[in-house]
Amino acid sequence: MRITIFGANGPTGRLLTEQALAAGHQVAAVTRRPDSFPLHHDRLEVIGADVLDPAAVDGAVAGRDAVLSTLGVPPAKEVNTYSQGVANIAAAMHRHGLRRIAVVSSSGVDPQPYSDGGFLFNRVFVPFLTQVAGKELYADMRRMEDLLRAGDLNWTIVRPSALYHLPEVTDYTIVEGHADGMYTSRTDLAASMLAMLNDDRYVRATVGVITTTDNPTLFRWIRREALAGK
Repeated sequence: MRITIFGANGPTGRLLTEQALAAGHQVAAVTRRPDSFPLHHDRLEVIGADVLDPAAVDGAVAGRDAVLSTLGVPPAKEVNTYSQGVANIAAAMHRHGLRRIAVVSSSGVDPQPYSDGGFLFNRVFVPFLTQVAGKELYADMRRMEDLLRAGDLNWTIVRPSALYHLPEVTDYTIVEGHADGMYTSRTDLAASMLAMLNDDRYVRATVGVITTTDNPTLFRWIRREALAGK
């Protein structure tokens, strides 16, 4: 399959690109910084493009079979990368006759208590992250989700929980709607995105993906992920 991956130079995007190539796909990896992209393969095309540039997005989508988006930006006062970027992607897909798209969103778009979260995580950390520090980021993710739901593409919205690193894919859990788990490894998130291409169960659905083994403690996650800005 010929796949375009937006956000390919981020931590999850690189893993997704690696996994897609290992599975035999032809991959167009889209990044604003093509010179820093570390992967090389005879079935890989690295495209320098900004998702906010409609013409560049159109060129990256043309001739492909499906689109996967792992776009990610840091919290800021104004965020439009998710909504405007996916609007450009959707428009290009319509022009070129593509139907299948899966995008990474976040469980923080619709925060709910976790059974194993405890008071600190559920009542302090999550509200601060979603309502204060990342308020505009999550608002733009909601706009992205609304845009896809209002359209006619074969979309899947993938909502991971707190992201962290594991070296290998695990027996992750994917459910429609809210997934009751605090953490998602990036390797599992990438694997779930790739699996969407051959699985029609979650077309036009919002799913949660969680990792249920080798999870970090909250304090280790804060030290290694949140404070590292990854």
